[in-house]
Amino acid sequence: MNYLAIDASTEACSVALQVTNSAGESNVFSRYDLCPQSHSLHLLPMVDSVLTEAGIKLAELDGLIFGQGPGSFTGVRIGVGVAQGLAFSANLPVVGVSSLHAMAQLAFSEHQQTKVIAAIDARMREVYNGYFELDENNIMQPKSNAAVTPPEELAAQLSSVIDIVNAPVYGVGTGWDAYHEHLSALKTNENTPAILFPNAQAMLTIGIEAFKQGKGVSAELAQPVYVRDTVSWKKLPGRE
Repeated sequence: MNYLAIDASTEACSVALQVTNSAGESNVFSRYDLCPQSHSLHLLPMVDSVLTEAGIKLAELDGLIFGQGPGSFTGVRIGVGVAQGLAFSANLPVVGVSSLHAMAQLAFSEHQQTKVIAAIDARMREVYNGYFELDENNIMQPKSNAAVTPPEELAAQLSSVIDIVNAPVYGVGTGWDAYHEHLSALKTNENTPAILFPNAQAMLTIGIEAFKQGKGVSAELAQPVYVRDTVSWKKLPGRE
């Protein structure tokens, strides 16, 4: 089974391809770049690059996995649009993976962490966030709904799923540095988190498991997850 994952939901742009041969041996080909505001220029060339390296065509894939957000509104839209275009062209089922979920999975695969809070700087003094714990299949699972929250309210919000004040957990994402004063006491790792952005390789792990569970859908059902659906703005005088 061959699966492609793509992500453009944050400053990072990444692609990962898993190819499995007839003997059941799998190889992963990946590309990753920090390229804020230029995802539209990089994403398709990255896809072409991994397919060429692996020696397969898009039509030989069994499914496509995409980063559905939250994150940059523009980046999320680019990722979903490219995923739909590729999936339509090759008649592939798709699975969306949360950027928060992907970072939590990276915390396990790279640092063996089993309890993780992902927090992405959402601007406007808020963080996109979620809490995750490892399951018996070595897949991080969400224990809270993805949310956008003022940083000073995060501990209270997560108190229903974890005693975060007395049992800090591993932190990932850009939110920890952006709102250090409010969030630093909630995580065990000091200083800047080792994982700041999601990665398509982690999305492969989560997405392939979702395909095994029959959660693949047709391309037209691929949807972004913004969490924040509207952007607040201060009204100008006379426009109240």
